[in-house]
Amino acid sequence: MSAPTQSSDSAERAQQVHAALVHEHPNLAAHLPEPMLDKGLAHWHFRLPGTGWIARVPKQSQMGLAADANLAYQSACFTRAAPSGHAPKLLGLLSPSADLPRGALLVEEIVGRPARLPADLNAIMDALAAIHALPLPAEGVRQPLWDPASPIQALLVEIDAQAAHLDAAGLAHASRAGIDATLALVRAEIALARATPKRLIAFDAHPGNFLIRENGVAVLVDLEKARYGVPSLDIAHATLVTSTTWDLESSAVLNAAEVIGAYHRWTLALGGASAGDGRDWVLARAAMWLWSVTWCAKWRVVSHQPRQPSAHGEDWSDTMSEQQLHSHVRDRVDDYLSPQRVAFVIDELENLDRAFRV
Repeated sequence: MSAPTQSSDSAERAQQVHAALVHEHPNLAAHLPEPMLDKGLAHWHFRLPGTGWIARVPKQSQMGLAADANLAYQSACFTRAAPSGHAPKLLGLLSPSADLPRGALLVEEIVGRPARLPADLNAIMDALAAIHALPLPAEGVRQPLWDPASPIQALLVEIDAQAAHLDAAGLAHASRAGIDATLALVRAEIALARATPKRLIAFDAHPGNFLIRENGVAVLVDLEKARYGVPSLDIAHATLVTSTTWDLESSAVLNAAEVIGAYHRWTLALGGASAGDGRDWVLARAAMWLWSVTWCAKWRVVSHQPRQPSAHGEDWSDTMSEQQLHSHVRDRVDDYLSPQRVAFVIDELENLDRAFRV
């Protein structure tokens, strides 16, 4: 796991986490939280030495939820994915308080190393297949997880909401033209796609969110945005260049053969009927990329806004994270919105579509 950071802010938060533990979990009072490296825009993490637990403290809710609802949502993400054997167990909660306005989750610490690409692609595909193979709960008990009737149509609604920031994001003409053309193509083709069985999906399956145990098993450690939807979106997210180069420790640009190989590994592990059609996966891949690049446009615009005063909803303010993390995200966003990277992804999508026509 990542080494701790010792900034004054993280030390103060560690004290706040400890105060909450003393109040709600006095059996853990002797274990002083150790700040871990600030790597994500949605959480701070603190190791509880000697317990095998980690305190996962929300910075915000990417789902736009208030503090209590956010904890309930994330709790459901972990508890429903854990039976796959490829997600941490949820061990407890810290309620929202004056010290921790958004509360915290206490989750199992996964001992492992960052994923390495392409070597660990098969392990990641096996982990996702195991999550996707979990039985689908009856409709009445899927809450609080998001369960849209038409997952890809619902994704387009999300994309449109984020795309509202494209004008203010200052994209190069070629980038904007490529994004707009792909969005128009997805809208035109989505009605022709065959229905894919709905499954529990992570919706944040980029390789940086996996740790690899000593036995080679991949574990997805970030489950904040899980939902019931199209499982091929996870395979897209795990292999798109906007995901595989997001985390420095697992950064790699996959070639077409590696991407197709990962897809086939997943379909074999999950079963062809559940995986759906290859060309439909390419369409889902285009939609997942559009979600990613429109998020980048949104982040470029809203990250300069002041920190939100309440514990409700999203907060992308750059004051929420260490400067090193903010600089890294800005670098990635600039890359993903560049004409060169947009052209790379569009060319890849066209090549994959041709490959699955054969």
